[in-house]
Amino acid sequence: MRGLHADTGYLLYRLGLRSGQLFNASLQESGLRLRHYALLRFLATSPGALQRELSASLGYDPSAIVGLVDDLEKLGFAERRPSPDDRRSRIIVLTEDGRSFLRDTDEAGQRVSDELVEPLDAAERETLHVLLQKIAEAGLG
Repeated sequence: MRGLHADTGYLLYRLGLRSGQLFNASLQESGLRLRHYALLRFLATSPGALQRELSASLGYDPSAIVGLVDDLEKLGFAERRPSPDDRRSRIIVLTEDGRSFLRDTDEAGQRVSDELVEPLDAAERETLHVLLQKIAEAGLG
């Protein structure tokens, strides 16, 4: 029988847990969690998105998106606006305060990433990143 550390899926799972723990700890003061941060990061790369698009892109349950957007709206980091294509729909857009928050947390996010890959040299870090991107693009869409 193989040991758990011989199972790539298990290692990815454990690293994902550790990454989430570290990232949530870095966000603790703001009251946000990694899920909020991921949504803000996604919005930073788009002119806005429907909630169902956010759900599909981030892999979150649609009901979770509603709560996350509510939280971000309360903080002034995101807002719902009428969709130009369908007046019954709302698009979620990043506000200037949301952009500022992301700029302020960039350094903390980099520290988390650096801590996770600390045992690797620069070339190994780059290789890992490229391989993870390849897996993510094939498996997550």
